[in-house]
Amino acid sequence: MSHVKDPSLAAQGRMNLEIAERNMGALLTVRERFKKSQPFKGLTIGMALHVTKETGVLVRTFVAGGAKVAITGCNPLSTQDDVAAALAEEGVLVWAYKGESNEDYYKFLHAVLEAEPDLTIDDGCDLISLIHKEYPHLLEKIIGGCEETTTGVNRLRAMTKDKALKMPVIAVNDNKTKHLFDNYYGTGQSTLDGILRSTNLLFAGKTVVVVGYGSCGKGVALRARALGSNVIVTEVATVPALQAAMDGFRVLPMADAASLGDLFVTVTGDIHVIRMEHIERMKDGAVLANSGHFDHEIDVAALEKAAKRKRRVRHYLDEYLLKSGRVVFVAGEGRLVNLASAEGHPSEVMSLSFCGQSLACEYLVKNRGKLPNEVITLPDAIDQEIAALQLTAMGLEIDTLTPEQVKYLASWEEGT
Repeated sequence: MSHVKDPSLAAQGRMNLEIAERNMGALLTVRERFKKSQPFKGLTIGMALHVTKETGVLVRTFVAGGAKVAITGCNPLSTQDDVAAALAEEGVLVWAYKGESNEDYYKFLHAVLEAEPDLTIDDGCDLISLIHKEYPHLLEKIIGGCEETTTGVNRLRAMTKDKALKMPVIAVNDNKTKHLFDNYYGTGQSTLDGILRSTNLLFAGKTVVVVGYGSCGKGVALRARALGSNVIVTEVATVPALQAAMDGFRVLPMADAASLGDLFVTVTGDIHVIRMEHIERMKDGAVLANSGHFDHEIDVAALEKAAKRKRRVRHYLDEYLLKSGRVVFVAGEGRLVNLASAEGHPSEVMSLSFCGQSLACEYLVKNRGKLPNEVITLPDAIDQEIAALQLTAMGLEIDTLTPEQVKYLASWEEGT
């Protein structure tokens, strides 16, 4: 029933899963607890996530907790085919391969929903959106869902505003142990990893334009500067723009930054933040990369129409010849460059994110029928538990408050 590119890749996939597990101690601690408590016994979990070795460790954690898992990718270029083969060999329902056609991408989303999940996990809200549009009958049995990324949470909040959301959904992206680590440390490192694999570009001395200064943009900007780049930030929001300026970055409108940049990285979650009007002002040889969830942050469709020629010159690096005679390069087809051109976030940071996913699903099951059909943030105590698990996995200890300190923090009478 599964659809993977090459089942013979399973042996390599198992080794990659083994390496990931060595660096995901916090999640393995959760797995051991799930083995004993079996919170998902008799339940099916439908997932649309990047099918990477780290996601494979999460899948194994749910299976250990009694779940049947059906999974597909949430991006046509983000599947690691060896991991998909290994999971399928272990009995997981997997529909995913790197380089999926648009037709297969949506066919696989349907396949997951036809498995009639009790819980859903999304990265981008595609499953939940499809449930509400085409599978409303599933809402009667679905306990709830979880959302992994900023883009998906934005879509969910739009559904809530329109009173369209008919199931409780936990915004795992809102966990401090997710967006302060996955988005910042994970996206920062893996985005540059993807760009380097596609281009072998020297960052030192280059001008890098980071489009968006949320948690992801902050991580990308910091790491680009650490490699010796001159960083320009473009923003539409006043507070992050001010943060970027006070972090020492140059802040400009995109219209001005376009002619200055050697490399452009979009991390906004919005549409067409780099358009042809900007591309036409760029230097000969400028490189464009996207690390936001969907592939429309750079208007690649308009570029395809405007270019005189397109050719694939390196691993997921396309060269576009413009009418002016200049060329621009697009890494990863304008999709998530860290997954299209590289392997996504390192295992250590995904351990935090996936502790959030696993404990969020457990929370949904424990509170079945009690939660509103809204976007929900996990209790802070669970966030603190995840951080404690990671500290333990890293062999770190912290101080505890003395009784005197506890009393002082709880009082209002003591002053100067």
